[in-house]
Amino acid sequence: MRKNFIMRIICIVLAIITVTPTVAVSAEERSYMLCKVMIEATGGVIIESVNEDVQVPVGTMAKLMTVLLAAEAVEAGKLSLDSRLKTSEYANSMQGAQIWLMPGETITVDELFKAVIIGNANDAAVVLAENIAGSEEKFVEYMNIRAKELGMENTCFTNCNGYYDDDKQISTAYDIAKLCAELSNYDFLCGYFTCWRDFVRGGETELVNSNEAVKDYKGLIGFKAGFTESSGYCTALGAERDGVTYISVVLGCDDKDISLSDAKLLLSVGFSQYTVFTPERPKDVPTEIAVRGGMTKTVPVTIGSIRSVVLPNGAAGSVTSRIVMTDYLYAPVENGRKVGEIQFLRNDKMIFSVDIFTEGTVEKMNVKKALGIILKKLLTF
Repeated sequence: MRKNFIMRIICIVLAIITVTPTVAVSAEERSYMLCKVMIEATGGVIIESVNEDVQVPVGTMAKLMTVLLAAEAVEAGKLSLDSRLKTSEYANSMQGAQIWLMPGETITVDELFKAVIIGNANDAAVVLAENIAGSEEKFVEYMNIRAKELGMENTCFTNCNGYYDDDKQISTAYDIAKLCAELSNYDFLCGYFTCWRDFVRGGETELVNSNEAVKDYKGLIGFKAGFTESSGYCTALGAERDGVTYISVVLGCDDKDISLSDAKLLLSVGFSQYTVFTPERPKDVPTEIAVRGGMTKTVPVTIGSIRSVVLPNGAAGSVTSRIVMTDYLYAPVENGRKVGEIQFLRNDKMIFSVDIFTEGTVEKMNVKKALGIILKKLLTF
């Protein structure tokens, strides 16, 4: 009886396998991890987010780091926008989006910025990389070092354009937002990032920006839209209005229009629903602190910079502050020693703090110094 039951089960399973067709999944039907974030550029504070720290392929968004390193080279005087850089055989071998640079051909840094930012050109990215670092391999080292310096702890780049190994260019929405925040400091890049259509190579090659937000989004300053099979549709945008800059990043979207509209919506939420607020310095912050066993009885104190915070509209009035500080110090006292902090709170929850620290030194008193002080007083009596 049991044997017959098992045979029936086997026959049912075989029947299901036989009649169930195998369906191939196309690139368009590929499943992506949707990740979103919106930050205020100056402080980097996350305002809205979904899966912002999840590592996902980012494909050609890697070019944003290539642009940053090239911008830093211009800023440092290592390159100028008029510099003419030579195309190598390797750069010429790039596939995908390109401006068809020929081996030995020279092109200005200005046109290379246009080609990479507006045209997403892989060959132009390699020309920049090789001329800055000597080789793309060395340039990638610079990319990953710079990423770590910017706090992009979940990011790894393997080439300068993201077209190749598109599944190995790994980052997060928050890391890409940090990168864009750094790019926003280079005003000269804005003209490239916000250009819809241009030409290079004497007008021979037309460039059309895939970031359609440049057409109509108020205050846009950049950055990029891209697609690879591994990353899906990715969009990073930055916009500035009334001195406030917000950055939005959408990764892993399966629809180009949705990726763009989500990124624009995040920015619009920032501008319409949030306020950048800088708390005032508390009036009762001490100007000095007592010192025991020192050559002087007190030492001056000062505070660090009070930064801005992003709050929902109308919430600034709920921000309070409190001073947490030790009563005295024992000598010796070194300059810059932390002695307390100002805590800024909203609804009794700390949102950030500012250090209080010494602004001067105090030597420790000893017998010899004490006698010297007494003798000096006697002589001047």
